[in-house]
Amino acid sequence: MVWLLCGLCAALGMIVIVLLCKIAALRRAAGEIGAAFCARLDEDSNVGIDVSTADRRMRCLAAEIDRQLKRLRRRHIRFTQGDRELKDAVTNIAHDLRTPLTAICGYMELLEQKDVPEDVRKYLQIIENRVDVLKQLTEELFRYSVIVSTADDSRETIIMNHALEECIAAHYSALLKSGIEPEISIPDTLIERSLNKASFFRILDNMMGNVLKYSDGDLYIALSPDGAIIFRNHSKYLNEIRIGRLFDRFYTVENGQGGTGLGLSIAKILTEQMGGTIQAYKEGEVFTIELVF
Repeated sequence: MVWLLCGLCAALGMIVIVLLCKIAALRRAAGEIGAAFCARLDEDSNVGIDVSTADRRMRCLAAEIDRQLKRLRRRHIRFTQGDRELKDAVTNIAHDLRTPLTAICGYMELLEQKDVPEDVRKYLQIIENRVDVLKQLTEELFRYSVIVSTADDSRETIIMNHALEECIAAHYSALLKSGIEPEISIPDTLIERSLNKASFFRILDNMMGNVLKYSDGDLYIALSPDGAIIFRNHSKYLNEIRIGRLFDRFYTVENGQGGTGLGLSIAKILTEQMGGTIQAYKEGEVFTIELVF
């Protein structure tokens, strides 16, 4: 009886050891699959995922993950190629539009120098206004194509207080014309950041352009000591769904007033290029864009 019990204990011990070895092998295989998965995501490689275990299920799992990664890589290549083709198309369209628009502007200037009836001059003014809108849209397309293709890494010390004040002053008459008298909060303490000056002013200009399009008539602008700039206003045009897409390229709200939908997309790209963050959200009826460097 004692020998039987000893034999059973020995058998159970061997089973436990085998199971522990099996568990260890499975854990090692899971770790190998996880490490290989992360490596394949970070590098452009068609090398398959290999595991050291002979367990059929773990090897099937590795093979299935490998197949899905290859599908994901093919889709990524198609997306990258399509994105590049779209950027090239935007650049070409912008270039192609600039030439005829320049010619139209030249002929418009010649016509304005002629002695024409008052009603004709009124029509010429309407045409000139529409041409100016087309020029602005074309320039925005061109700027976008340049920004997404080349990043300007030059930096200089920017006093954010002065830059924000200058931007507000440049748009102040347009704000008043739209019935918006801004409430401004800028601290006396100078806040400095190392930024690209042209990019920073482009971001601020695009923020102001967004306000002019979508504000219900109010605007609060604040600069905090930690380098956060807040643009806050009421807007009946913006709901949570639209706000979630504001930074998508070519997205325009119905009240977009002829925009290309690139203003906030450009602002986001430039902000992230300089290491900043930008977000939009709505609390109640108040819409806020927060820009942080």
